[in-house]
This record gives sequence, C-alpha cells and structure tokens, in this order.
Amino acid sequence: MKWVTFQLLDAGAAGERTGVLSGDVIYAMPPGVTLLDLVGGGPDGLRAAGEDVQRSPAAVVQLADVRLMAPIPRPPSIRDSLCFLDHMRNCQAALGAGRELSDTWYRIPAFYFACPATVLGPYDDAPTAPGSAWQDFELEIAAIIGSSGSDLRDLTVEEAEQAIVGYTIFNDWSARDLQQMESQLGIGQGKGKDSAVTLGPYLVTPDELEPYRRDGKLDLRVSALVNDTMIGSGSTAEMDWTFGEVISYISRGVTLRPGDVIGSGTVPTCTLVEHLSRTALESFPGWLHDGDVVTLQVQGLGETRQTVRASRPPHPLAARPNPDATAAPGRVNRAPARVPYTRGLHEVANRVWAWTLPDGGYGWSNAGLIAGDGASLLVDTLFDLALTREMLTAMKPITLSAPITDALITHSNGDHTHGNQLLDRSVRIIAAKGTADEIAHGRAPEMLAMMQTGNLGPVATPYTRDRFGHFDFSGIKVRNADQTFDHDLTVEVGGRQVNLLNLGPAHTAADSVVHVPDAGVLFAGDLLFIGCTPIVWAGPIANWVTACDTMIALDAPTVVPGHGPVTDPDGIRALRGYLVHVAEQAEAAYHKGLSWAEAAETIDLGEYATWLDAERVVVNVYQRYRELDPDTPQLQVLALLVMQAEWLAKRCS
Repeated sequence: MKWVTFQLLDAGAAGERTGVLSGDVIYAMPPGVTLLDLVGGGPDGLRAAGEDVQRSPAAVVQLADVRLMAPIPRPPSIRDSLCFLDHMRNCQAALGAGRELSDTWYRIPAFYFACPATVLGPYDDAPTAPGSAWQDFELEIAAIIGSSGSDLRDLTVEEAEQAIVGYTIFNDWSARDLQQMESQLGIGQGKGKDSAVTLGPYLVTPDELEPYRRDGKLDLRVSALVNDTMIGSGSTAEMDWTFGEVISYISRGVTLRPGDVIGSGTVPTCTLVEHLSRTALESFPGWLHDGDVVTLQVQGLGETRQTVRASRPPHPLAARPNPDATAAPGRVNRAPARVPYTRGLHEVANRVWAWTLPDGGYGWSNAGLIAGDGASLLVDTLFDLALTREMLTAMKPITLSAPITDALITHSNGDHTHGNQLLDRSVRIIAAKGTADEIAHGRAPEMLAMMQTGNLGPVATPYTRDRFGHFDFSGIKVRNADQTFDHDLTVEVGGRQVNLLNLGPAHTAADSVVHVPDAGVLFAGDLLFIGCTPIVWAGPIANWVTACDTMIALDAPTVVPGHGPVTDPDGIRALRGYLVHVAEQAEAAYHKGLSWAEAAETIDLGEYATWLDAERVVVNVYQRYRELDPDTPQLQVLALLVMQAEWLAKRCS
C-alpha cells in the first residue's frame, strides 16, 4: 500500500490531504486527517485505514491534479544513521584519509539528529546551504516508526523491525565544506546537514516490499542522477547495520514516537563526495549548482526529482581572537607604483584603466579596461563573483557609452576567470587555445573551498585560511572562451588596435599579454608579479625568462602586472632576475645531489627575500627539478601548498 500526502493544484483548494495511491488515483481521507495521525495505529491500524478509505473514500483524486508533499511533512524527529560502512570508507578515501575504519564503526551504529523544519517534498526545489560551495545529495531510504506507547522504548531488534510502519526515499542534502569544517569541532553535525531533507514520494508499507526482502534485508535497486547523468547505483541490501539494529540502539532509554523518521545512511556511490579524488580532481563531476536537477530512484519506493536553487549569502560572523595562534606577519606590498596602489579603478593612460587589488597575494589580482569609440575590451575577471561585480559596477560610467564587446582572459587561473559568467552573453571572450583547454579540463572552482574548511594540519590550516579565506567560491560556473588563438591576434576596439600575444607556457600552459600601442600600455597578466613572488605552475622557467625579454622589447612605459602595483619595464627586469636566480640556485643544488626539498629549504633568496609570498620558492625549485629530472614525482597543488606553509613557518620561527 502506498500512502501520500498532497495538496490539490486547484487554486481554490486549501490544506493538506492524505490518502492511498493506487495507480494514478488517490483515495483520499477526510480533510483534517493526516498520515501522522494514522501511523500511530501501527502497521495493522494503517492497513485497516487504507482498506477502509479505498472502499469509502472521502474523495477520489487524480494524481495529475495534486502536488505531492513529503508523506509526513512535519515528523516529530529525524535521525539519520550510517548503515552502509562502504559509504564511510569511500568518503574517507575521497578526502585522503584511507579506507580503514576505526574499530568503533563495527561496534555501534552511528546516527545524528536532522532538522524536521527543513523537510521537502519529492519534487520541491532544494535550497543550497547558505555559504556553501560544496552542495551534495545523498540517496538513502528511511523507515517510519508506527506503533505508539510505552512499547517503543528499549526495543529488541525484532521489536524494532515490527515498529516500522513504512518506508520512503530519503535525500540527506549535505554541504560538504561546512561539514568538513564543523567536524573539526568534534561535537557532531551542524549547518553542513541542516539545509534540507527530502522525503517521498510515498510511504510504502512493509507488506508491499516483502518480495524484495533477502536474508532479512530489503534488496531495492537504487540509482542517483544529476541532470540525467548517472552518478551512482547500488542496492539497499549492502547495509552493514539493519534498520532493526539501528532502531533498537536509538531506543535505548528513549521512547520513540509515531512518525519518527530513521534514515539508512547513503547507499555507496550514490553521492558526489564519494567520487572525489585529491589525486584526480579533474575527474570529479562537480558539486551541485543552481539549476542542477537531482533524481533519486529506488525500486518499490518511486522517484524524487528536484531542482537545486541557490540560497542568499549568510550574514557573516567575525572570528573570535585565538589566544593560542601565532600572529600572522603584516602584509604590505612595498614595491614602487606608477599609480596609487589602492583597491579600485585607475586610469593609467588615455582611456585605459587598471583595476588593482592590493596586496597582490593569492586571489588579489589585477584586471583592466581599454575603451575605444563605442566599445571596450576587458582584460580578465576576478577570483569570485562579488569582486567581479564590484569591478564591473565601478566601470559602468565608462561602459555605458563604450560597452564591453570583448574580454581577453590572460590565463586559466581562477583569480582571472571566475567572474566570466557575469559578462553579458554578447561579450566575446577571447583566450589562447592552451588557456581554453586548461579551463575546460581544470578542477571545479568550488574545490578551492578546501583551503578554507579543510584540516590540513596545524601549520597549513591557518596558512591556507589566511590566504584563501577572504573569497566566496560558491555559485561559480566558469564561462570559457568563445574564440581562441595560438600565438597572436589583433583586435580592433572602437577604432583602437589591441595586440594579444601568447608568450606561454610559463606561469600556466598558456599566458597571454595585451599590448595597447597607441597608449604605451602592456597588461602582462601573471607573467608579471610586482612586489610579490611569482609561482611556476607550468614552466619551463627558461620560457618565462624569454617571455620577459619579449615584454621588455615591446617598450611599453606603463605595465600592469597580474598581481602587484602598476610598474614599468624595470619591474619586468626585476622579475626576470628572480627567475634566473632561482633557476641557477636550484640547478647548483641539483648537481650537488640535494633533493628538491633540501634545495628549497636552503636556498638563498638574496634581494628577493623581502617579496611577499617568498614561500612560493618551494614550487619554483620543485618545477626546476622536474625540468632537470623528469622522473621527479609529480605532486598535487594541495601538497605543494602545505609545503609552502611549512617553509614559511620555519623561516619565521
């Protein structure tokens, strides 16, 4: 028997109704009778009520004429358990902790309390957790408690099974980044598991599922899809802890109530987080975004299908002072500046502007605008949507009469691309082919939330939170290039000639610069860092040195770097000197037999030691060693960031 709770689509109808679904017809109970009322009679009472209503319904309603709600829209309580230990093994492995579980997982079943106030129906829109960039779903089933009275306390396993009045699909919507941070408090689930729980579409009574029971467990085939693409599948028979065992444990010293919901935990593979791999982030399907459609299918229980909707940003809370933390050194970019190095828009030549964001460290990048007659070209967007909106708003007095018609993306890093989606669809985005390829195959932007919420150890955790904690990586869908070029491209912008040159690979696989000959301005992208240390993600370093020579030869008196204050060709010469210095020092260490880590540890940075983010020398030495010895193991970005943090901590101690 399938029980439903519904609302009539007729605008004149009000209130919730409940009834038995048979085919496409609902046999409705009288108004005011709820399924929560009926489950108090236990399995026998619910069966009798169902038989009665099918004989003498208060109304007969077509399924097409109703909106199905959660079978029990306001349950007395929701407990979600973890009955599938492979789910936990897969999650641990995905987050780099291995598959071995501690002994406690084998001794008691885990559960936590979810929020009854956030229950959704099977087809309702599902809000993201405010402030989360890692929204996820979890395909589960739930058992609904039916019997009432004193016999629902201190249950045996057999008594617990008999207390189940029905089953339904359960979607445990999860904010993995918030969950990851809250887990470090060690007191259980919080806002990471608080945004929504989906129940539905029906409550199916146990007798109807008996054909699927194998060795005391329900063997229901399940599938989870996002935008109709299969994410995972499996069977509920994979449970390590049965519902009877979990409910027996939950009832120790506690009287359960009719309508209490007990989730099974996630069927292995039927959630996004299990498909995450720190060593192969490019293969991850990505977290959920606004507009994604999540479909959960369970044999015998039906299907839920919901559209994800973005929530409003949360109201921020100021962090408390940590009396045990080592104070981070002050960060001031002291490099000379041709224009004031302040946050905002600066005209650096006739109708050419630079947008600068001090201090030039991770994420604090520059962009630019070149205006002609009735048209403008934008150079890069910024690290998150809020920063990009701020910049585009500041540019409006210019772009109202000279709208942005083209945008050049200098390279693939997120602090130069994450705001692309805010550009009007009429804007032609241009990039070097190598840049477009890196964007297409790169990691999802929201993965950067790992730097804000992950526990990377006592040294790296405060380091990455300090460097990346200012940015909001939620809601970003990187828009890629509409047009690509290989080596060079000339664009006319409102009667002005603008030259685009790809001088990579160097910082990344392709690195473009923008030269405005009539204004004597060069936008160098991340081929140029001023007052802060460059970082070689791709190389070879020799190619970056050659790129510096090419930029110097353009003889532009005004040079806008990707990070740091506006400079001139002497700024390019300074960066070139750094690259040569590091390459020579690393090569000398290599020939002495030092490991790359030892070389980075002992390097003498000389005059470059005062540049911000000096710890990036770890990556730069590592890349030089990889050039000298291709057998040098390839390390992931996260591992290199941890090593940077440790290098800096030693230098500051």
